[in-house]
Amino acid sequence: MFPIWLSGIVFTALQSQIYTLFVQQGRSMKRTVASFEIPPATLGMFDTASVLICVPIYDQILVPFVRRFTCRAKGFTDLQRMGLGLFVSVLSMAAAATVETERLLRGGGMSIFWQVPQYFLMGTAEVFFYIGQLEFYYEQSPDAMRSLCSALPLLSTAFGSYLSSLIVSVVAYLTTMDGGEGWIPSEDIDKGHLDYFFWLLVCFGSVNVPVFVFFSHNHMQKKAA
Repeated sequence: MFPIWLSGIVFTALQSQIYTLFVQQGRSMKRTVASFEIPPATLGMFDTASVLICVPIYDQILVPFVRRFTCRAKGFTDLQRMGLGLFVSVLSMAAAATVETERLLRGGGMSIFWQVPQYFLMGTAEVFFYIGQLEFYYEQSPDAMRSLCSALPLLSTAFGSYLSSLIVSVVAYLTTMDGGEGWIPSEDIDKGHLDYFFWLLVCFGSVNVPVFVFFSHNHMQKKAA
């Protein structure tokens, strides 16, 4: 179970951007609707809205449809559900990178609502990954270790946040060695390349998916009592 647990750390490193660099990106976009200014952090509500929308769609539509082909009560296995979440999280980062590239090309004036797809995709990824992760650890852990293993998702979340901070620190250091602003300037991100950083996270996530698939394929399912 340990290699599968590690994949959750990378997922959290990507998912944590909705609270940090997604907000930074939103601050440099057009945020006014009529006379009202939208705080960039409030777009996180689209992440929550995505979860609220996707959970009933998953349970009432997707699972019954997939069940016809897999003959499993839950439609997908827990590992398949986690794998889908990892894949969708990569799509979210790709959407963020694309928006940032376009924002830099336009030189400003791009509406903050262009960020909605990246938030929505990450919320969808959470529905697949986090719920699948909880069910996987509960069902596959030894009977005497279920409480301990059920806490592993929280531990991967903590390590994922640390990994995100480490990646940001390393990238900031390496990209400012020549005395320039670097990819993630502290003052004005228009002088940096936040899109490069998002594409870097896409690369991390793209490597994480096949690694997860490899270990999932070789995982020996716990035998039913």
